[in-house]
Amino acid sequence: MKPPKRLDGTMIFIIAFASSGAVLCFALRGGDAFFEALAAGFGLLGRLLPILAGGVILGGILQALVPPSAVKRWMGEGSGWRGLFLAAAIGTLVPGGPVTSFPLVAALVAAGAEFGVTIAFLTSWATLGINRVIVWEIPFMGGDFALTRYLASLPLPILAGLAARWLSTLLARR
Repeated sequence: MKPPKRLDGTMIFIIAFASSGAVLCFALRGGDAFFEALAAGFGLLGRLLPILAGGVILGGILQALVPPSAVKRWMGEGSGWRGLFLAAAIGTLVPGGPVTSFPLVAALVAAGAEFGVTIAFLTSWATLGINRVIVWEIPFMGGDFALTRYLASLPLPILAGLAARWLSTLLARR
């Protein structure tokens, strides 16, 4: 797998978007509001950096610990429902953002994980990630909201994995 470019189109878009927002903030609200927003942004960055670093390190450790033969056996072609449920369960436990989850999915695919299983993993990570529920959802939205949203989202990873299997079969016939 090739390492990603350091400055790709996405990074350029983010820099342009952030710069535009900064200019707009300064123009509409003045220097005090701009520097207050900048200080708040750096404060948030300071709180998130340790979480991000831990997630990236954990992702690398997990890639090194799981042998390809185990991935093929538990999540490869023919893993059936077991593969979908296992991927969904693991997806709930993976901390961090895309920096952690997508390299892990790429490693799973390279080790022989089946397409539907990887979709179940990513859907679970995106909708059922327990770290996001604890760190973000409960503090901001409250326990009742978090529980209701979590239970309503519970079947989504399995449904997405099944849909991905169906679609990949359909596309393979073309």
